Amino acid sequence: MLKTIRPEALTDNFFSVIGKEWMLITACTKQVDEEGNITTGKVNTMTASWGGIGILWNKPVATIYLRPTRYTKEIIDSTDTFSLSVLTSNYKNALNYCGSHSGRDEDKISKAKLHVEYLNGTPWIKEARMVLFCEKLFHQELAPEGFENDLLCRQNYRNNDFHTMYIGEIYKAMIDKR
Repeated sequence: MLKTIRPEALTDNFFSVIGKEWMLITACTKQVDEEGNITTGKVNTMTASWGGIGILWNKPVATIYLRPTRYTKEIIDSTDTFSLSVLTSNYKNALNYCGSHSGRDEDKISKAKLHVEYLNGTPWIKEARMVLFCEKLFHQELAPEGFENDLLCRQNYRNNDFHTMYIGEIYKAMIDKR
C-alpha cells in the first residue's frame, strides 16, 4: 500500500535509486473533453538509469533524458504529465524487459507482468515501491556545442542521437511505508 508524502520528505539515495535500481518512466496520450473529463489512450513505459531529483525554480523536480528513437518520447511530447515508478529488486527482469522492447511493437507492460494504475489520467506502475508524479515544465535537446568534454559527447552520441532533457515538477510522491 502506497502512502502519499511531500516530495521534500523523500529520503532515498537517488544515486542508487536511478543508477542501480533504475526506474520506469510512464506516460500516456490523453484527451480532455469540454466537461473536463480525461480519456486516456496509449500507455508506454521505459526503463531509465539516467536522471536526477532536486530543486529548480523553487520547485521539487525530476529530470529525465529520452533518446529521439524511444516511443516513450513520442508520448511524453504529446502530454503534460508522466510518472517515475521505482520497483524493488524482485522486478529486475521486468525492468530489463521494459528497457529492451518497444511499446510500438507490443504491450510490453503486460508481457513484463506489470500493471498500470492512473492518477488523474497519469499512468503509473502498480508494483512500484515509490512513484513520483511529474508535470512537464521544460524540455530541450542536448547538443554537441553544449559539451565541455568532447570525449564525453563522442562516447555517448556516436550516432548523433542526442537525448532530450525533460524537467518535471514533482507534484505528488507516493511510497510504500511497510
